[in-house]
Amino acid sequence: MQKNKIDLSIIIISLSTVKYHTKAGLETTLKSMVPALKNVSHEVIIVDNTTISDGTLEMVKKYTSNCIYLKRSSVYSFCDNNNFGLKRASGKYILFLNNDVEFTDKNILEEMVDWMDKNPKIGVSTPALLNSDKKTLQRSGGYFPTLFRVIAWMTFLDDVPAINKLFNSYHPNLGYFNDKHKQDWITGAFYLVRKEILDKIGGFDEDYNAYVEETDLSFRIKKEGWEIWYLPKWKIVHFGGLSYGNENSLISELKNLNLFYKKHYPAWQLPILNVAIKLGCILRIIVFSFFKPSLVKIYAKAISN
Repeated sequence: MQKNKIDLSIIIISLSTVKYHTKAGLETTLKSMVPALKNVSHEVIIVDNTTISDGTLEMVKKYTSNCIYLKRSSVYSFCDNNNFGLKRASGKYILFLNNDVEFTDKNILEEMVDWMDKNPKIGVSTPALLNSDKKTLQRSGGYFPTLFRVIAWMTFLDDVPAINKLFNSYHPNLGYFNDKHKQDWITGAFYLVRKEILDKIGGFDEDYNAYVEETDLSFRIKKEGWEIWYLPKWKIVHFGGLSYGNENSLISELKNLNLFYKKHYPAWQLPILNVAIKLGCILRIIVFSFFKPSLVKIYAKAISN
């Protein structure tokens, strides 16, 4: 195999529709990333899947000269766009990066690449994700959605401390993200992975659009024996919601959990999953009707899907 000439290929999708336009988010990401790239051999791959001509290329050139700019004329999914960028990547490591993040640590990329070099059993890593206040943590992945974990999540059982301590949750509580640890999957806002893994198993499964696609990729990576680590020593700000709206995120996640089960779990588990999700939605409609009525319509729609 030919040795990689550069350490890091960063793939960023610039995706917009009339409702969700992301040039501003991309500029924030690129501007803040420049100091973090200073001591890392790299290339930045921008997959411009915007629906209008907005000067994205001219803006990108202001911040990086080591850029591969790929303009797509039709609208494609999150997974398809990432895989499109991956085909042009030549780095030892691939960083799938959202276009709605801000780098506050100028050493993060150099140090995380070095950490991966020193830990050859680790296939994927991610830093802590901070909210826009640059202080509070976001959830960043969790454990694979086994039946028990999905049932516990949908019925609020994994919010009970005594029960939560007995198993690793599909969506752990925020306290879980205070410390360094191995986990099953991480979110795609900052997904640092060895290219040799993707060369073997492929990139994102394009049957997914958005949500659960990182869980699927992580599942296939761990199946090959690689470890996935969460590393809060390093942090980035993740604003969230610029590329995709939050309105249908839950519906998309529940729908794609169904697809995940079809691909990776025994067939007999799928009907149990669907019953668990519908009962969980009914429970949440009852609970949220008292103090979060805005969520009731979302869960009602999830049942019909």
